[in-house]
Amino acid sequence: MDQQRMPLAEHIQAFTKKHPISFHVPGHKHGHIFSAAYQEDFQQMLGWDVTEITGMDDLHAPAGIIAEAENLAAEFFQTKHTHFLVGGSTAGNLAMILATCQSGDRVLVQRNCHKSVMNGLELAGATPILLAPEWEDDVKRFTSPSYETVTAAIEKYPDAKALFLTYPDYFGRTYDLKAMIEKAHQYQIPVLVDEAHGVHFALGDPFPASAIALGADAVVHSAHKMAPAMTMASYLHIVTHRMNQHLIAHYLQIIQSSSPSYVLMASLDMARHFLAYFSEEDRIKTIKSVEHVKTLLTSFPFWEIVPSADPLKVTFHVKHSFSTQSVRNVLEKAGIFPELATDEQILFVHGLAAFSQIDLLKKRLKTIELPLKKSANRATIEETNFFPNKIQELDLSYQKMNNETTYPVPMKESIGEIAAEAVIPYPPGIPLLLKGEKIKEVHIARLEKLMEQGVRIQHRDAGIRIYRNKGERR
Repeated sequence: MDQQRMPLAEHIQAFTKKHPISFHVPGHKHGHIFSAAYQEDFQQMLGWDVTEITGMDDLHAPAGIIAEAENLAAEFFQTKHTHFLVGGSTAGNLAMILATCQSGDRVLVQRNCHKSVMNGLELAGATPILLAPEWEDDVKRFTSPSYETVTAAIEKYPDAKALFLTYPDYFGRTYDLKAMIEKAHQYQIPVLVDEAHGVHFALGDPFPASAIALGADAVVHSAHKMAPAMTMASYLHIVTHRMNQHLIAHYLQIIQSSSPSYVLMASLDMARHFLAYFSEEDRIKTIKSVEHVKTLLTSFPFWEIVPSADPLKVTFHVKHSFSTQSVRNVLEKAGIFPELATDEQILFVHGLAAFSQIDLLKKRLKTIELPLKKSANRATIEETNFFPNKIQELDLSYQKMNNETTYPVPMKESIGEIAAEAVIPYPPGIPLLLKGEKIKEVHIARLEKLMEQGVRIQHRDAGIRIYRNKGERR
């Protein structure tokens, strides 16, 4: 196939140049009906916001330009089939899980996965077998389960319907995924990988190997994270025969909108084209730019750089004499916005091109003053305290949760109870506390520390919602 083609983008562009007369949805009528205050800003994009009229194909039964665009993506990524997603990697994770397991089935899942993975398991009614990540001193955080943990789980639960892993982590950290895949395949267990942050791994060196190349059975890519696609635009790749392609398509039809955004789909078409024509010259310029940005940022004494397998992910560990919140505040005051600030680390994401605002960055970095606010005591929560069990199940199954009443209680009173909601620092969207998990003192200590540091927490109440048997109700 001709990777130079962008069938979706080409067709929509040609269509808009004909100045079509709309007697169909959407209601903005190619931008002719819109708020006057922003019509000029949105005008060009609105012309591309079309619907399933003649010639535009149908995402849920593609036979024309969408099918051609997906086939071009499958050829580039070397997959059996690639689906376009307009609901982010969340839609892909849900579809992979629902197509793989049913109520009561065991699924081996990395404990520090994205919240969408646990949501998918809950929708399926599956039984998650949680694999604890390891603490790694060189990056000062929990990363991924060890090979030994994955192997032990596979041998203990050989009937598991899938192994679900995250690769790389939010910060670009990778691990020996190939060995884990090979072990799972010895037991005929399909491996599903949330590679949301690794779409650019398809480019090869200096980036890590992609989960696709390493033998995963199905892989999700957030094209909008590391490739130039629009937010929510993602890919779901079917890589091997272990995945039921028809079931995947069935669940995508249920999960995704019946009126998908053509602007998002066109951006997926263009993102694939961008990756396919990313040259050696582009590669050299990008890596040179990364090193330049790193040099500029490392000049400050309040942090130290953390290693990453992905050169585009630049992470700094804030020294204990400063608070992460104060460092982030001085950066944002200078007009510099990082991707993520945890209680101890700040992540910068470099794009797949030479940084175009380098002079502006230099100018703004000169305005930064040392943060005056000292940090609170940020004692590291040790692995033995936070993940005492390498392999465990939820303390209450999803089936039993459906028959329980929930109660909101203050955080301190929740210790020893079972969480009726996930508690999620966001970003990165990895649950600190899982729905159905017994709440421990270490969970509350960690949650309080994150809140002190200004980390945004996703949960509904001021306290925590719990399950409690009627006879135990206080």
